[in-house]
Amino acid sequence: MPANIALVDCNNFYVSCERLFRPDLRNKPVAVLSNNDGCIIARSQEVKDLGIKMAVPVHQVKHLVEQHGIQLFSSNYPLYADLSARIMHSLTAFSPATEIYSIDEAFIDLDHASVGATELGLEIKKSLWQWVGIPVCVGIGPTKTLAKLANYAAKKWPKTGSVVDISDVVKRKKIMQITPVGEVWGVGRCLTERLNALGIDSVWDLQSQSIGAIRRNFSITLAKTVKELQGMPMMPFAEPAKKKQQIICSRSFKTKLTDQYELAQTLSVFCLRAAEKLRAQQGLARKVTVFIRTSPFDGTNAYSKSVSYKLTSATQDSRELLKMTKQLLASIYKPGYQYQQAGVMLGDIVCLQGSKAKQQDLFSTTADVRSEMLMKTLDEINQRFDNSITLAAVGNKKLWQSVPINRSNQYTTDWKGLAKVKIQ
Repeated sequence: MPANIALVDCNNFYVSCERLFRPDLRNKPVAVLSNNDGCIIARSQEVKDLGIKMAVPVHQVKHLVEQHGIQLFSSNYPLYADLSARIMHSLTAFSPATEIYSIDEAFIDLDHASVGATELGLEIKKSLWQWVGIPVCVGIGPTKTLAKLANYAAKKWPKTGSVVDISDVVKRKKIMQITPVGEVWGVGRCLTERLNALGIDSVWDLQSQSIGAIRRNFSITLAKTVKELQGMPMMPFAEPAKKKQQIICSRSFKTKLTDQYELAQTLSVFCLRAAEKLRAQQGLARKVTVFIRTSPFDGTNAYSKSVSYKLTSATQDSRELLKMTKQLLASIYKPGYQYQQAGVMLGDIVCLQGSKAKQQDLFSTTADVRSEMLMKTLDEINQRFDNSITLAAVGNKKLWQSVPINRSNQYTTDWKGLAKVKIQ
């Protein structure tokens, strides 16, 4: 386990990605919207200062958007994913061991650094800004939880230079004493309320507790968190990511769907996307679940239903999964309702290293091998040519998807989206 761990966290990541190609928006209020442009999912500091909360519906803050000229962007996930990949690759230049925690966060091992931890943190911050153009904060500590705490301090207090090292016990205590316990990694709102009721208000109060008392009154997980706050590493570094046991693809619709055919087309899109993710992790699904539901808030009779089916033989073939998806939909669809959400879940997943490990049933034939080859070819073509091939069942209209009117160009992943330079 590393004696020093750094958490590198991008500042307001989605907003920073948008500002990268729109430098005129720096220091101006910017927000990024969810799918279908319904809610705010990323905010610049200027937007946060206006009191706009995360996940608030746009229509509730429309007056603030207009009053303060907030620039709204539709989600541009290809751009965000590409810039994230560049950042994570850049971090490998500073350490032989990195652990990607999320799209905008990564832990790195500093044990092999030839310079001091703070100096290296400043170099990481400077380099990522120069190489990728995304601002970051760096928190450094002897455990992952302490590195998270240090990163919070780096974001909270700009005078730190966006780099905070709390390896020193005295400095660590000062930060813990002025930081609310709710800022500890893994301590949510409900747990915060329980801790506050016992007089545990700051991070220092929490780390001062007896491990035995925390285990008895709360959980083993919180006990491990307290140990981490006390400087005892409890979370393995660079633990291999576990493959998913369930894959879900679902959406809420801006325009409600009523027709079974429209729902079938929509679920077909979700099923194919889930199947792609299944094959990407070399998995086979033995269970398919379909669910549909209306909005419980529109003043009409609500309807929500899900149904599952256990397949005879595990598969990753989009055609088989799609056939079952349509059959399941037909069994739960009711006319006369306005459906707001639907989804497909592939479960009971067997993760394999290769097709040779697949256990065939008694009636399997060479068609299984041809199926896997076909799916592999389909995925390779779609990866290279931007999802240019699909099954006819999907149709050519994404009825569930509204046109994002505020989406920026895919500057780094699409030739048509390349930034243009004007020469005067």
